[in-house]
Amino acid sequence: MATMTVWKFDEPNGAQMAEEKLVGLSKQELIHLYDAAVVEWYPGKKKPKTRQAHNLVAAGALGGAFWGWLFGLIFFVPLLGLAVGAAAGAFSGSMADAGIDDDFIDSVRSQVTPGTSALFVMSSDAVIDKVKESFEGTQAHLIHTNLSNEQEAALREAFSPEED
Repeated sequence: MATMTVWKFDEPNGAQMAEEKLVGLSKQELIHLYDAAVVEWYPGKKKPKTRQAHNLVAAGALGGAFWGWLFGLIFFVPLLGLAVGAAAGAFSGSMADAGIDDDFIDSVRSQVTPGTSALFVMSSDAVIDKVKESFEGTQAHLIHTNLSNEQEAALREAFSPEED
């Protein structure tokens, strides 16, 4: 089963560095990446810079239209015409079943602010201990996942900074 996770980083280039690590792990077959997108928000900028991880785009990838819709909804709040708005509303309703609802949007919007970045990842089959080892020392904060409560707790524990 594919999972969607959203990670926040306390620096604008943190998500890009994490994406590079994930691509390397994918090449080692330690995680299967379906798609990913990065949001970088530099201090002093009114809007974040967003991009899809083009090197991951393959059959089954979500595609640029999805990421554009999602990032527009979270960061830009586009003004839509009535017909487009109705279609977007219907699409938004169907996305709630996948965990993309008002709570998700509000959570990401409130946490990804100027001076931070975020990595949105669709993945499966992660070898958690190897992925965790690769990310040691990284200040990644899990914003969202569609995993079960138990799986999410294990993921948060795996990526939480170790106490000395």
